[in-house]
Amino acid sequence: EMQRSLVGSEMCIRDSLEAVIGDINSGMTKRFKDAFAKINVYFSDCYIKLFGGGTAILKLTDPENILESGIDIEVQPPGKKLQSLYLLSGGERALTVIALLFALLSYQPSPFCILDEIDAALDDANIVRFSKFLREYSADTQFIVITHRKGTMECADIMYGVTMEESGVSKLLSVKINAKE
Repeated sequence: EMQRSLVGSEMCIRDSLEAVIGDINSGMTKRFKDAFAKINVYFSDCYIKLFGGGTAILKLTDPENILESGIDIEVQPPGKKLQSLYLLSGGERALTVIALLFALLSYQPSPFCILDEIDAALDDANIVRFSKFLREYSADTQFIVITHRKGTMECADIMYGVTMEESGVSKLLSVKINAKE
């Protein structure tokens, strides 16, 4: 009889744990759906700003199993057909990923963000759009951008440069930019 009592209490504990896990999964699914919907809107907005048009959407690979699903990125640059991220040029891919990064920052702002040569694959026209876009977002987030691109440097408030005047000895230079022209 004692053994029956132990088996019964094990079943009650298992049922209780399964109920708790079900509640947690339900809550996570709801929070994920809400966050995903908002990020999707931000992604579309950021994409349009960076590309000067087009469309972008995030899609779940398995909408029936949200917590296990992957995410596909479908984009349509202005004047082109809807395509997968893998079919874009390097510059288009870089701008798309930048749009996704800024969509995530729009959803969950960060006090600062370090971007290491994020603009390397962009051509001059896209650098101009990226720089303007970065400037807009710098009102809420401080960006530390490592770049070799003049167009990106031109949107900075402060520039730091590292030079090597003699072998193995680095020197730091800083320039505070007061007036924008």
